[in-house]
Amino acid sequence: MIITGNSLEKLKELSSSSVQCIVTSPPYWGLRDYDNDEQLGTEKTPEKFVSNLADIFEEGKRVLRDDGTAWINLGDTYFGAKGGAWVGENSIQEKEEYRMKKKAPPKHAYLKTKDLIGVPWRFAIEMQKRGWYLRQDIIWHKTCPMPESVNDRLQKSHEHIFLFSKKKNYYFNAMAIAKPSIDGDRLVRLQDVWTIPTSNYQGAHFAVFPTKLPELCIKAGTKEGDVVLDPFMGSGTTAYVAQKLSRKWIGIELNPNYVKIIKERVAQQSLF
Repeated sequence: MIITGNSLEKLKELSSSSVQCIVTSPPYWGLRDYDNDEQLGTEKTPEKFVSNLADIFEEGKRVLRDDGTAWINLGDTYFGAKGGAWVGENSIQEKEEYRMKKKAPPKHAYLKTKDLIGVPWRFAIEMQKRGWYLRQDIIWHKTCPMPESVNDRLQKSHEHIFLFSKKKNYYFNAMAIAKPSIDGDRLVRLQDVWTIPTSNYQGAHFAVFPTKLPELCIKAGTKEGDVVLDPFMGSGTTAYVAQKLSRKWIGIELNPNYVKIIKERVAQQSLF
């Protein structure tokens, strides 16, 4: 089921304890303008972004079953750099003006231009404060990351996937995503670094979930017939994979243009 609209407001319409697993990749702070006044990611400060995102997952916690989990992918960015996040009344526009050397760098209480902001961990700590159990920080190692035109640091090639649970005890099937041992005589538990190439889908923005990533999360966090929720559908990868794995799914997407992409994508696999 696809729901079009604001994630926070639409989550309020869902029944409590109706979802087994949340798998999603929210918009990152200050990196893209999706041309919608209600979009997440254009807040003036990273602190406000983290607070708004955590508010959404407060509703996510309500709709999640007591033994449910949330798998949340977040990437980091640098403060005030030409290719990084921005702070201001109109962050996207001001960043463009800075790129054209028409505006001074932004100011923050302590963050400096070129600082790595640490957005994922700011969010993870905020979630802990709000009662979530932070169970794992999984590193998504990208084999073909976006190129960067910087010479004073290393190339970025990873993002975070945080595993949160609502309660101390929760459903987790490690053997569902186990892999064969080197000699092939047994299965071994998957470790917390996942090497998965990035991918794209024609017509969607460049930051598309590779199908392998939600596949691992869904297999470990659900059984066949369970409900998977993605409150930031984007190109619909989580829904696509959930249906393929015989799970039910609910997705929320703010941008009507992406809703069209999602419907076209899942229709190709006869999922509707």
